[in-house]
Amino acid sequence: MSAIIASDLDRTLIYSAAALGLAMPDAEAPRLLCVETYERKPLSYMTETAAGLLAELADKTTFVPTTTRTREQYGRIHLPGPAPEFAICANGGHLLVRGESDPDWQCIVAERLAEQCAPLEEIRAHLVRTADPAWLLKERSAEDLFAYLVVERPLLPDTWVKDLAGWADERGWTVSLQGRKIYAVPKPLTKSAAVAEVARRTGASEILAAGDSLLDADLLLAADRGWRPGHGELADSGWHSPHVTALDERGVAAGEEIVRAFIRGAVPPGHAD
Repeated sequence: MSAIIASDLDRTLIYSAAALGLAMPDAEAPRLLCVETYERKPLSYMTETAAGLLAELADKTTFVPTTTRTREQYGRIHLPGPAPEFAICANGGHLLVRGESDPDWQCIVAERLAEQCAPLEEIRAHLVRTADPAWLLKERSAEDLFAYLVVERPLLPDTWVKDLAGWADERGWTVSLQGRKIYAVPKPLTKSAAVAEVARRTGASEILAAGDSLLDADLLLAADRGWRPGHGELADSGWHSPHVTALDERGVAAGEEIVRAFIRGAVPPGHAD
């Protein structure tokens, strides 16, 4: 049975210093491997154990990093193991094949968005018009595909996101609040759609997936088996599905356990150490 491993990255496999969740005494903390630098400073980490396991997993399966990050942001990450043949960026907007965005997939995505959704410019204009400068820190678009705001979460009115979600839903868009970011994403722009394309191209018979945020829910639902950490928006909201295992581990320890679960699920007995 051939499986593809589709995993979210941030706060699923890799962790910023603030998200590590190291609850043990310093002397007992795991050794960490830096897998991303930004502006010449270390930014994201895995445990060294998780890194070794991921290298083994990527060597024996089709491992597909699956992220909402832009291609540029994804390019800063250097995961252990062989370079993935496939990677998914911009929440499914770009399917990278050996590091290059696949033009056929770009055309498919563009057609779906044009047919089913209001244009990005309309959404961005509404966001800027209705956001209060008192709590809005930044307004950005990602790859000309979706928009997001960075906000002062404590100052954000309780009903603003709900009102935005209702407005966006009528225009074929979905809204999610993750930490300090409010994402507005076209409904057809999903990780699961891009992963399904990888499965079609590789002939995979099974999809294993992991993720922590609301934008990962469609990916987990489309997978044959999935895992979510004990932290994140899915955990906080109590989200669950019969084929998705809710881990107790939080922080970087959850990332290590997710890789172990992938190996148990995808690597045949006798091929794993």
